Amino acid sequence: VQLQASGGGLVEAGGSLRLSCAASGLTFRFGNYGMGWFRQAPGKEREFAALISGSGVSYHTDSVKGRFTISRDNAKNTVYLQMNSLKPEGTAVYYCAADRYYRGQSYRQYTYWGQGTQLTVSS
Repeated sequence: VQLQASGGGLVEAGGSLRLSCAASGLTFRFGNYGMGWFRQAPGKEREFAALISGSGVSYHTDSVKGRFTISRDNAKNTVYLQMNSLKPEGTAVYYCAADRYYRGQSYRQYTYWGQGTQLTVSS
């Protein structure tokens, strides 16, 4: 399984951006995988942002709730993270992750990872 994250960049505080993560080389249908977005700021541990099940049930961590929205298009093997009202503390490398069975917030439990895409939010 390969995950290709894209869409990062430089944005001003208060701005919006949408990240994409395209999956390929899947053993099972894309809809059979739980997908997550994580982020890692310099010197910090990787932290959970959002997850979505194959059927579209989603969960967002409190710090992004109401501003970020995870979604997926199973026909395109792609998961998205729409980010609005961005804050400077959101500056990090954003990673997408996939797992055939796990649907949770622990990054250690996800099997497959994308390469990460950098988001920088300027104040």
